[in-house]
Amino acid sequence: MDSEDPNDEVQYHIELAPGDIEGPVLLPGDPERVPVVAEQWDEAEDVAQHREYRTMRGTRDGAPVACTSTGIGSPSAAIAAEELANVGAETLLRVGSCGAIQAEAEVGDLVITTGAVRQEGTSDEYVREDYPASAHPEVVTALVTAAERLDYDYHLGVTCSTDSFYAGQGREGHGGFRAAGADERVAELQAAGVLNYEMEAAALLTLASIYGLRAGAVCTVFANRVTGEFRTEGEARAAEVASEAAVVLDEMDRVKRAAGVDYWHAGLSLDG
Repeated sequence: MDSEDPNDEVQYHIELAPGDIEGPVLLPGDPERVPVVAEQWDEAEDVAQHREYRTMRGTRDGAPVACTSTGIGSPSAAIAAEELANVGAETLLRVGSCGAIQAEAEVGDLVITTGAVRQEGTSDEYVREDYPASAHPEVVTALVTAAERLDYDYHLGVTCSTDSFYAGQGREGHGGFRAAGADERVAELQAAGVLNYEMEAAALLTLASIYGLRAGAVCTVFANRVTGEFRTEGEARAAEVASEAAVVLDEMDRVKRAAGVDYWHAGLSLDG
């Protein structure tokens, strides 16, 4: 017997239906960050809110954009990705905060993810562990273009996504508990040039690749594990860059349509 939600229009968790949103969907974790993201737009309105999933939609420079919070971690982010895809979303853009594990990524800087280490369990339930979690090249280009337009310091590279804020990222747990091998895992990632820790990107990138969607991630550095700094500085920078990237992606798509090609490339001008 089929036990799924019989309503095939409104999605069970995010409470959205086809036509409720348009354009790239920006994905912060915290529902309270959704209006912070929407402050970067020219106009915005609430659409839905259920559990950790709050959605607003609007425009920036004439380009449609939406924002849905995902809660903390890959399991709830994957639910959002599934249901957003069901209502027609084609581009998913994680926007949040992170902890850097390389000294050069200073607090307040941005990290734009090109790919992610799948140190979370959600993506393992979709596909074999050696399947890559790769950001879409158009989204990476749009985020870099946005950061350059806005003159924000950013770093481009590999992210590690974990299921645990404490043990999985080499932090002490309650009473000083340290997971076996945690320090070695951090050192191994640092030696491999991994830039930062966060908790959602790998699952989002993996699901997007499986479903043929565009996805990427940009996070503001709140903590640097090398220098020991922690400040909630520049929270709005990732939101602004992600929102501007939505404008850039709209420009890319218009140029592609005019040129009659499927993929944007460096030979195509964003000025048309």
